[in-house]
Amino acid sequence: MLEKIDGFVMKERDYGETHKIVTIYSKKLGKFTALARGAKKPKSRMAAVTQPFIYAQFFIYINKGLSTIQQGEIIDSYRLIREDIVKTAYSAFIMEVVDKLIEEKQSDIYLFEQLQHTMDYISNNEEAEIPVMMLEMKLYQKGGIAPVVDCCTNCGNKEQPFVFSVVEGGLLCRRCMQLDPDAFRLSNSLVRLLYIFSKVELERVGSISVKDENKKMLRRLLDTYYERYGGYYIKSRKFLNQLDMFK
Repeated sequence: MLEKIDGFVMKERDYGETHKIVTIYSKKLGKFTALARGAKKPKSRMAAVTQPFIYAQFFIYINKGLSTIQQGEIIDSYRLIREDIVKTAYSAFIMEVVDKLIEEKQSDIYLFEQLQHTMDYISNNEEAEIPVMMLEMKLYQKGGIAPVVDCCTNCGNKEQPFVFSVVEGGLLCRRCMQLDPDAFRLSNSLVRLLYIFSKVELERVGSISVKDENKKMLRRLLDTYYERYGGYYIKSRKFLNQLDMFK
């Protein structure tokens, strides 16, 4: 069946001498793979529309196995991302996390729109760390690995102060802190940020001012948490860490 589908190109790989296998994340079908015939040919119209981060409208023959892209038209090339190594690194990271945590052909309009808002934000702003972490938290929910950030994960207490325990899978209150002596000590404002990241849409937040040391703390927390529960190695995270060394 021929379908008209809008979606992001998440990644592509060579298939034979002239073709590519493309992974697309769409509002209509969720994540799926499709064959792009002739996409490796430099003069092929398919070559431009199947590059990573391209947002395009595709006409695709949907099959139970590998679908086939009939044609495509670029909606947004995200040129500003593709021309900036830092923006490219953040976008690659987000696409890889989506790819690792989202199952094939599970449509989720909310997540798709959050991905689109995040890509727009990365394209139009210099700072991308906060929106990227916001999307990560929502992806953790979809992937079934989200930490508890609205109460104590052990007893359900909602009274601050809290610490964040990777081992226990979320916040621990004052009475339960002894369960994890190695838990992250967080200020009340950082606990609040974790809740916002998890529950609030990027477009509703506007700008969030976070000190650099707090960004680093949240980044280390999320990385440590993902390493324990994510199950998949994120290659692009290493490159982002290398870029951080030069800031």
